[in-house]
Amino acid sequence: MKKYLLFLSLIAFNSQLFAQFPGGWGKKKGPSIKGKIEGRILDSLTNEEVPFATISLKKAGSDKIINGTLSEDNGKFKLGDVITGKYDIEISFLGYENKLIPNVETTLKNPDVNLETILFSPSSIVMDAVEVTEERALVENKIDKIVFNAENDASIAGGDATEVLRKVPLLSVDLDGNVSLRGSQNVTILINGKPSGMFASNKAEALQMFPADQIKKVEVITSPSAKFDGEGSAGIINIITKRTEINGFAGSINASVGNRQSNSFLNLNAGKGRFGFNSSGAVFYSHPIDATNSFNRESLVDGQQVIAMNSGITNTSRLGFNGSASAFYDFNAFNAINSSINFRGFGFDRDGTTTGLLDNPTINFLDEFTRDNTSNSLTNGFDWNTDYTKKFEGQEDREWSISAQYSGNVQNQDYTIDEIHNLEFLNRNEIVNNEGDNREYTLQTDYVHPMGKGGKIETGIKGVLRDISSDYEYFENTAQGNVLDNERSNFFEYNQDVISGYAQVNFLLAKKYSVTSGLRYEHTEIFGDFQNGESTVSNKYDNFLPNITIARGFSGFRNLKLSYNKRIQRPSLQFVNPFNNQSSLYNQSIGNPELEPEITHQVELGYNFNVKGFMVFATTYYKITNDIIESIISVDDAGISINTFGNVGTNNSVGLNLFTSKTINKITVRGGGNFFTYNASGVVNGQELEANDVLYNIFFNGDYKISSSFKADFFGFFRSNRRTLQGVNPSFSIYGIGVRKEFKNSSIGIRVVEPFHETKSFDSAIEGSDFVQTTGFTLPFRSIGVNFRYKFGKVDFKERKSKIKNSDLKQGEGDGQSGGGNQGSGGSRGRN
Repeated sequence: MKKYLLFLSLIAFNSQLFAQFPGGWGKKKGPSIKGKIEGRILDSLTNEEVPFATISLKKAGSDKIINGTLSEDNGKFKLGDVITGKYDIEISFLGYENKLIPNVETTLKNPDVNLETILFSPSSIVMDAVEVTEERALVENKIDKIVFNAENDASIAGGDATEVLRKVPLLSVDLDGNVSLRGSQNVTILINGKPSGMFASNKAEALQMFPADQIKKVEVITSPSAKFDGEGSAGIINIITKRTEINGFAGSINASVGNRQSNSFLNLNAGKGRFGFNSSGAVFYSHPIDATNSFNRESLVDGQQVIAMNSGITNTSRLGFNGSASAFYDFNAFNAINSSINFRGFGFDRDGTTTGLLDNPTINFLDEFTRDNTSNSLTNGFDWNTDYTKKFEGQEDREWSISAQYSGNVQNQDYTIDEIHNLEFLNRNEIVNNEGDNREYTLQTDYVHPMGKGGKIETGIKGVLRDISSDYEYFENTAQGNVLDNERSNFFEYNQDVISGYAQVNFLLAKKYSVTSGLRYEHTEIFGDFQNGESTVSNKYDNFLPNITIARGFSGFRNLKLSYNKRIQRPSLQFVNPFNNQSSLYNQSIGNPELEPEITHQVELGYNFNVKGFMVFATTYYKITNDIIESIISVDDAGISINTFGNVGTNNSVGLNLFTSKTINKITVRGGGNFFTYNASGVVNGQELEANDVLYNIFFNGDYKISSSFKADFFGFFRSNRRTLQGVNPSFSIYGIGVRKEFKNSSIGIRVVEPFHETKSFDSAIEGSDFVQTTGFTLPFRSIGVNFRYKFGKVDFKERKSKIKNSDLKQGEGDGQSGGGNQGSGGSRGRN
């Protein structure tokens, strides 16, 4: 034993002696060990994480890449199996300036290197004269979403959310505020990554009451992963507001005055150490406007022509408010709780006069009438969220969370109808009340576990319970007072429960490809019941929703992405509510409680590149939607039309999205569009129909930097007619310009929309087997407004988001018909 100890001691002594000489007494390979290089990438302007950035490892002074990875959702990255030595780290991502970190050294003593926080600067690329500016690009194309940074756009000041969404690539918004993504209105809208009850009844009206100045940015996700709800067959729109958690105290005041609409917004933030608080409030007012409308329908009954027509003027005004408060507390570095509540309310007042007739020669019937309509719609609601998050010591990427949400939304609609006919027995003086109530209870838990090099497994379960009701009453105004009409009045209760679970894996393949693959399971149970003896509605179904995305980043700002997903679209109360809106006696509307969900399969291939200073984003896609939900119209022999919804058939759509931008000196111009086919076939009112069309929406916008503190913006948007199996609805276009002057703690801006068109007109045409219907309306459009912003305080920002994202209801669809704006939670649609 002593001999072995003596032998080992001699070896150790000789090794130490050898190390004292520069080359030793001959060539000898030293010891080696493998370590890791890690860090976290943040945007230098916003301090937000930068996911999917490409990190390349090179030998110091060499251009040869020997290892690489992509940053994760939280901006972190890790390069493993790194042999000791000196390296250069290069970081690149579309829309950012390449960053080189030279001479990063790992040694035998310190084989692991943590680069901590790395600030990544957005870039402006100019081929004629390169200029890098520290201002976030207006539009960013990330690997999993398109981002529109609304706070950088001066031309939206004083407007509402619909004006912001019209400028976002891939989106289109019609006159009524209905949002489409790639031609489909089956989108889910989130606020700060969370669902909001404000969209449970009528998202078009809700968006029009949401001040644009509250919006920081808009994210569009066309291929959501399994961790998102399966709802929203077209994709997800996430609106991020100017609300963050902070360290310090600060606030801002924002006010706008215009000839069409005015609003004001106040935001206050306070935080210190592990506790923070945020609150905000806004008021929005749309000035009264007079809109003219016309309606004409010709139907064929027993070989004779039946004509219904009317025209009139409607005065409309809007008033709304919203507010929020949130707080967080970090118990320690591994446990935190976050809670927030927001509340809102908005109302619409309409006052109109209509004249019209119904001529039905088959029964020798000719009726002429004059109608005075007054309607008041008031919506109010709230969302309360609480999240608890636990992280694990020594495993930064491992996380468990549990979240709860309670939402309520109430919409009261009151109509007064005073109608005088030449056939006196048809005269009516009625009051109609429709109260819709939507309550949602959500509980979910999620777990993230790191896996290998840059990989992770995510899993979770979720339950959503919806209690929805519609209480509608008809009163006849008689000499004895208001008398309830029991035959037309009823109470409808509708319950929709969704239980879901998902598993998802993210990993790197061959050190070049980022792969996300998952499967989501959703079980749905539906039950609806009338208080007064009508039939009940009952249904249950199970859906397995797979998805996979493969992405690769290349040098020179190039990215390639291929994805597939399956999505579901359940109808919301607006579609299923059986309330029969008879505000127009000869043109009625009613929901359909027996609607089935839509199922969509989508494949998309995207490629982003830079050529001669032009940033180009291109995506082609194919999607097939079964049981598509569309508005349908039928006309009976008496000449009365019924507007409702149905699962009409299947739509196969092929599309191409393009977006490009170019900066030359102080001018940046952006443009693009969505071009897609509508190839639908199905059965409507017992008739087999087929429609094929090529549709589009095109946009352009840009900005001119007059100076470092003075900026001008311009925009334009053009959308083709929207198709259904029965016909076409109006096209839409809008353009405008804005300028803004920045001061130290404040700014002032002016915006003008449609300066050369005081009014605009919109027409639609619907055709059935035995009728043709056309509608038109004209309303004031030119607008001008002034906006003022003031900021105070100085803080450090730290954004927090809830885990809950309820995104599983098909929302409204406007058909552009006269008086066809959605009436909200009651599911009714005003008709002339």
